[in-house]
Amino acid sequence: MKKCVIILNPESGKKHKITTYQDFYDIGRKYGYDTEIILTKARGDAEKIIQGIDKSVDLVISGGGDGTLNEIVSGNLKREKRLTIAPLPLGSTNDVGNMYGLDHSVYENLELILRGKAKKIDVCFINDSPFVYVACLGDYIDMAYATPRSLKKKYGKIAYILYGMKQLRNKIHQYDIEYTVDGEKHIGTYSFFFISNSSRIAGQPDIYYDVKLDDNMFEVCLARCKNKKEILRLLVLASTMDVKDIPDVTYYRTNNFEINFIDKPKTSWCIDGEEYKTDTNKFVFRVEKNMKMQVPKETAEELFDE
Repeated sequence: MKKCVIILNPESGKKHKITTYQDFYDIGRKYGYDTEIILTKARGDAEKIIQGIDKSVDLVISGGGDGTLNEIVSGNLKREKRLTIAPLPLGSTNDVGNMYGLDHSVYENLELILRGKAKKIDVCFINDSPFVYVACLGDYIDMAYATPRSLKKKYGKIAYILYGMKQLRNKIHQYDIEYTVDGEKHIGTYSFFFISNSSRIAGQPDIYYDVKLDDNMFEVCLARCKNKKEILRLLVLASTMDVKDIPDVTYYRTNNFEINFIDKPKTSWCIDGEEYKTDTNKFVFRVEKNMKMQVPKETAEELFDE
């Protein structure tokens, strides 16, 4: 029998309430897996747990939100022999899981994963820190990591709106930057920065229509907004057209991007829904194809070239 380990964050989200683990074991056996469940107790546990898992394990499943998956990717990168991983979305937003078509019940999603395909996937980095699907910076983006966990567990996605309403202000910070794309230098003034390897960001599907997760590339989106009205306009346009075609948005598809802020940003970067703290003004982005992700067969062809 194959071996599967589920690293489960019991604090994730509100949507999926798990009262028994027996179904996990039963579904695993149905697909030829002997299943072990390991619960996290604090932030950072998932990263440590995967580093200690035996190299003979066939599949490690991240039972949690996008932040839990980021921890598992980070820990997996530190292993000498990297394991095949998979997301089992249990968080409030679950951008990665939804991108893969894992928007059903937790048990249906588990079946989709276990009968899925293992695909080599690009892992992006901001400086030396990996991210699975997005690194972003700008006003209100701190909602992803600053919204209290108690609100997220009680209200799910609505918690971000409740918290965000408290942060509303009319003036939006703008940043003078120097940046380099594929060796070409540019300057500009922008208020929002998104570097991603995903078709879905912050609950918004189809941000880009032609993203591939194994093409050794990532998407860069730099946006200018001076006030709340312009933010709302940008959000409306993003829901109706490809982001790269929106006025006041600068777009690149690349695997070589550097950005230098003339003055230190007012907020932290957010990577995969968690705060990325640093004192530097310079950020280098790169991508490596060095990990396997097991995903539903139904979406593998759409999201991967190989």
